[in-house]
Amino acid sequence: MKLTNDTYLIRLGTKNFTERYYRDEKGWLKVSARGRKFRMTAEQVLNHLLPALAGVKANLIVTVEHRETRGRGDGGASDKRARRAAGGASPGNCM
Repeated sequence: MKLTNDTYLIRLGTKNFTERYYRDEKGWLKVSARGRKFRMTAEQVLNHLLPALAGVKANLIVTVEHRETRGRGDGGASDKRARRAAGGASPGNCM
């Protein structure tokens, strides 16, 4: 079992929205509830998570999911490379 940072998916949100945080080959990435992607440092990820974990902000839900593979099924670069290798279309070049 691989227990490195790139095998975890962190979800932070409420009943109305969810943000995802994960690590890829370039570093930490936040995917907002609207699907926008933002590069983050590890310290910025902690600054978003710690208030929820400490209970300072009410009604925040944090879940952490462990995954054995790096492909997360969220449309990231590794998924696009896998689709290209398999001959499938990526979301960016559909008409």
